[in-house]
Amino acid sequence: MDAQKFDKSKLPSRHVTEGPERAPHRSYLYAMGISEAEIHQPFVGVATCWNEAAPCNIALNRQAQAVKLGVKSAMGTPREFTTITVTDGIAMGHEGMRSSLASREAIADSVELTMRGHCYDAIVGLAGCDKSLPGMMMAMVRLNVPSVFIYGGSILPGRVPAGAAVPEDFANRDLTVQDMFEAVGRHQSGTLGNAALEILERVACPSAGACGGQFTANTMACVSEAIGLALLNSSGAPAPYESRDAYGTASGAAVMRLLEKNIRSRDVVTRKSLENAARVVACTGGSTNGGLHLPAIAHEAGIEFTLQDVCDIFHDTPYFVDLKPGGKYVAKDLYEAGGVPVVLKELMRAGLLHGECMTASGRTMGEELDEIRGEADGRVIYPVDKPITKTGGVVGLMGNLAPEGAIVKVAGMSEAEQVFTGPALVFECEEDAFAAVQKRAYAEGDVIVIRNEGPMGGPGMREMLATTAALSGQGMGKKVALITDGRFSGATRGFCVGHVGPEAAHGGPIALIRTGDVITLDALKGEISVALSEAELAERRKAWAGPRETIYASGALWKYAQQVGPTRLGAVTHPGARAERHVYADL
Repeated sequence: MDAQKFDKSKLPSRHVTEGPERAPHRSYLYAMGISEAEIHQPFVGVATCWNEAAPCNIALNRQAQAVKLGVKSAMGTPREFTTITVTDGIAMGHEGMRSSLASREAIADSVELTMRGHCYDAIVGLAGCDKSLPGMMMAMVRLNVPSVFIYGGSILPGRVPAGAAVPEDFANRDLTVQDMFEAVGRHQSGTLGNAALEILERVACPSAGACGGQFTANTMACVSEAIGLALLNSSGAPAPYESRDAYGTASGAAVMRLLEKNIRSRDVVTRKSLENAARVVACTGGSTNGGLHLPAIAHEAGIEFTLQDVCDIFHDTPYFVDLKPGGKYVAKDLYEAGGVPVVLKELMRAGLLHGECMTASGRTMGEELDEIRGEADGRVIYPVDKPITKTGGVVGLMGNLAPEGAIVKVAGMSEAEQVFTGPALVFECEEDAFAAVQKRAYAEGDVIVIRNEGPMGGPGMREMLATTAALSGQGMGKKVALITDGRFSGATRGFCVGHVGPEAAHGGPIALIRTGDVITLDALKGEISVALSEAELAERRKAWAGPRETIYASGALWKYAQQVGPTRLGAVTHPGARAERHVYADL
């Protein structure tokens, strides 16, 4: 690719590299060993969420070097930088989880500020764990520069060594971190000993990479391909595979093609591409967090795409990819069965995909899929006309308990299990609920309610995997239901309803219900209701004391709580593209 094709007078990096007045800036660049020719090429930010917090992120710095080779091969000048990540597997089940969703905004903000501050012309973003994926994509869409996303890859599945002293249901099968959270529940119930727990914790996560099931990281990795920001099949190979480097190099070269053609992130992320992304979440039984992150990405493009819009698409999308936690297989198995491209091809075959959408390759989704030769294997990827269930693996609910909606993952649940009525057992926070579960201070048939865990009220909208996994470990995962204005991990299974809106801190009905009130959850009809009249709810609202005070009266979480919006709109913290008065790339 000829550098002369790029007119620096129209690129942001001209503010740093061109003209006599930029001599001081160029002296900084020479200090880093950049040549004169490289200074006058386009500058590409190579952003990673690398850190040593968890295996999800540990390989990103190596993969970034491959991306830089691709940028250089196409006559661009790559500039690597990093941002934060809060890894949910480490943050789960304690105060640290409050930082998780807030980190999505911090990632988007810090990438934006780095790109703006140094006037980079395009971006390749690498991310490995739950909130870092949507955070990076949000930054791309906010900046509206040529952008390519690349996932760091999933972890390999674990396996107990032959002859190890563990219960039979843990032996001779793939293990994920989900099994570890459920093993804790088994340990607490007395059905798993210390020695077996120690064996499992040493083998469940055997490599670098993000959680292997169709939890939030892999769900959003699939979204990155379906929405068009990532090259097809780039999310599939597990993190330890050196073949990932080839996708990194290709992504670096791809962003230069986009720059040459002036194809920007908002040319890729459109209403139709968001619908494509929602289809993939549904058909793979993906994380309920997809219903939070897709509206947030849309917000950066100035597109209103609410939780209800996402759930409407979920409702008429068949579920045909058999992945954990509801199914049998992990990300490595999906990759070996042909990966996301085969899934998209099946959706296209059913008329459920917009093939005209632009992708990171510079070609349309339809053009890309025309070259995919893989077919559904009938084991991991079912034919779309012979799905596991006719409705998507994630379902939206609405009713007098959640006027702004709620969401539940039903992948792996029978139709009979998707209807639940029982008395409420109300807790004011996750810790109280978890303590009650540990003591078995609940009854079969209860609807456990955890409130004050929304984006504002938490603050931070924590995930409840520790509680739900403990219930599963006690053998009660299908015998109780759980609702919250917080979130659930993509690894959660059972009748667990999250994102109940309005949240308790906003005076939503979840703030008003009491222990003993009868709640009905019906995923078949899309209903979430409490057996209370409007008059009774109104009386209780008059008596409501207001939001619960928290200990977060300063710092990042206080600031987040002041700024964050409703869950149904993605829990975002700024007005979005609809309010912007300029586009960064055109300054």
